[in-house]
Amino acid sequence: MKFARKLAATALVALALASPASAQDTSAVKLALIDGQSGPNGFIGESMRQHLQFFAERQNAAGGVLGGKKLDVIAFDNKFDPQETIVQLQKAIDAGARYVFHGNSSAVGAAIVDFLEKHNRRNPEQSVLYINFAALDPVLTNEKCSFWHFRFDADVNIRTAAITNQIKNDPSIKKVYLFNQDYSFGKAVRSAATQMLKEKRPDIQIVGDELIPLQKVADFTPYIAKIRATGADAVISANWGNDLNQLVKTGGELGLPVKWFTYFANGEGGVTALGAAGVGRVFAVSEWHMNVPDPTTEKMADEFGKKYGRDMFFYRLDTVIAMLTRSMNEAKTSDPKAVAEKLESMSYKTPLGDTYVRPTDHQFYQPLYVSVMADDVAKKLEKTPFGFKTVGMSAAKETEVPTTCKMRRP
Repeated sequence: MKFARKLAATALVALALASPASAQDTSAVKLALIDGQSGPNGFIGESMRQHLQFFAERQNAAGGVLGGKKLDVIAFDNKFDPQETIVQLQKAIDAGARYVFHGNSSAVGAAIVDFLEKHNRRNPEQSVLYINFAALDPVLTNEKCSFWHFRFDADVNIRTAAITNQIKNDPSIKKVYLFNQDYSFGKAVRSAATQMLKEKRPDIQIVGDELIPLQKVADFTPYIAKIRATGADAVISANWGNDLNQLVKTGGELGLPVKWFTYFANGEGGVTALGAAGVGRVFAVSEWHMNVPDPTTEKMADEFGKKYGRDMFFYRLDTVIAMLTRSMNEAKTSDPKAVAEKLESMSYKTPLGDTYVRPTDHQFYQPLYVSVMADDVAKKLEKTPFGFKTVGMSAAKETEVPTTCKMRRP
């Protein structure tokens, strides 16, 4: 009985997530979002779904793709689990999706790549393209690079380079503590940070190197005590979700006097959790933030906020939809292989600068901003007195990193 109720509830969730058009309009180009939509970090997946829907609807209002076809977003809850991801991925394919969007967890990203390599080889007439907009393990564009995978976010090495450049120029930082999640992404950050700090600031001591179980820690007090005991001046953390918000919040509550160099503190829930303790101490790296002075993105963010009641964060998805649309129109088809062949060498000018896909590994390059939490900014986040302001910026070309990718093409 419990299993039946659970099965019925799951079916209702899937029905609610899928847009009505998916059952009615067979000519639509279906974009499947496969990410966590439930549990304590489900708010992140919900935000991703709303961002993708928002930018797809904007494109539909501008004429859609291929002479009027609509982009139809359908979402599937993978519960942040690689095995469940494959179940949901097959459901998405059965529903007619040929474009899969995903962000949370590089372990999930690797599972998608492995599945699609086999699926597309066996079913070339049903090939699927993976649009990765937030899974950052460098392995996905190096050892595990795939023709069927495009990453539209700065990977670990790119982001860590930006963060360590900021640390390099801060003489007050002598001791650094590494604090990350215990899976492929966190381990990649640990490796990149260790190497880059040694190259850029050999005088800096790495006084701690912590890996915690992903989304399992309820109380960060003991960890804050460990960091304090080392005398660290700064912490580098690529944690996301509650593992980031609760870590830095606890540090603030206990008066830990460090600078936090993060990958995602400007994401949803960050400033609310951090409060005044984050001002001047919490840094983030991203392709955009609310206080980047640009009228086009400001208008876009205002529209998104009014529609969904939350702050815009995944600006990169606007660029993804624009480039995907251009690729389909130039290829004169929505066939994933033909679209990938157009997309893999594409350059695109955004309101913030030039961007491009590197064809050798399908890594996307874009301008990057390092920002710090502040209380003297025009655009506040989450109805708090706080936001982020730019302290450093790099053009797309300045963020390039080497690749070992040896891509096997279909």
